[in-house]
Amino acid sequence: MAPRRESVSAPRGLPLSPPTLLLLLLLLGPGPAAGHGGKYSREKNEPEPPAPREPGDEFRMEKLSQLWAKARRLHLPPVKLAELHADLKIQEREELNWKKLKVEGLDEDGEKEARLIRSLNVILARYGLDGKKDTQMVHSNALDDGAQDDGLGDPRLEKLWHKAKTSGKFSREELDKLWREFLHHKEKVHEYNVLLDTLSRAEEVYENVISPSDLTHVKDEALYSKHGELKDRLRSINQGLDRLRKVSHQGYGPAPEFEEPRVIDLWDLAQTANFTEKELESFREELKHFEAKIEKHNHYQKQLELSHQKLRHVESLGDPEHVGRSKEKYALLEEKTKELGYRVRKHLQDLSSRVSRARHNEL
Repeated sequence: MAPRRESVSAPRGLPLSPPTLLLLLLLLGPGPAAGHGGKYSREKNEPEPPAPREPGDEFRMEKLSQLWAKARRLHLPPVKLAELHADLKIQEREELNWKKLKVEGLDEDGEKEARLIRSLNVILARYGLDGKKDTQMVHSNALDDGAQDDGLGDPRLEKLWHKAKTSGKFSREELDKLWREFLHHKEKVHEYNVLLDTLSRAEEVYENVISPSDLTHVKDEALYSKHGELKDRLRSINQGLDRLRKVSHQGYGPAPEFEEPRVIDLWDLAQTANFTEKELESFREELKHFEAKIEKHNHYQKQLELSHQKLRHVESLGDPEHVGRSKEKYALLEEKTKELGYRVRKHLQDLSSRVSRARHNEL
């Protein structure tokens, strides 16, 4: 006997016309038609596609996205935001690489993880995202980098800067260059203090953790590595201060090797590293290319700041068409500045790692 089939029928004596039937189906809503929403349909069993990324969703890691959102809420200057974006992109790349290493068991002593934590602490302090109104470290062994204001914060630097300004030995362009060197030195001191504070807290944790005897050497090596990093940074700070003293008293002199403070630091360190003459000359050439990249990035930073000022002015006038064009130009400049900032920081990281390896190979 053939199976009985269910059918939709009209009430007796009231046949349904096609328009009435269509209206009834629409009122009942879409039923579980075969292949479209049934229990075993493709739609029910395949995972839903990921939600599209929002335009402001800049980072894959949630914590970095939150930091970026916080920085935007704080209304940091556009150039600072672009620099922060580059730093966070580098941090994200390193953390994602570390996660792969961890899965493969290649960071057993946790040194890579500790370095990432220190790096993030430096970023938080540098851009005022650590929740501290005054980011000066209070540790008794810390170098005094003073209040975070428009000044240099260190009486020694303030005295040298005043001497340079009043000496008559510098042109306007040279004073601008020297001011960048002073600010760079101040930032190095501040980062040193952040790392020193992080190391002090890490040592307290290590002292309070009871570990098996076979892990004691791992902790000792990790602390030794951190102390080595601090010593390198302190040596660079002292070299930089000596240089600032010399330049402030004597002026720049004819044709300096490099103009950019970060490049000058790298070249000074490279000359005391374990490079052959050929390697040192190759490094010098790469530093020239790096300095050109920094100059290009500085140019875009200045254009971004000017574009930001123009946008604020145009918005005050209230012309929608003009505002739209200005916003478009600003967005393009902002994206280009972020991209160049990432490249500069990535290149700086690579060059610093090469110098560091060469210096440690001689030990």
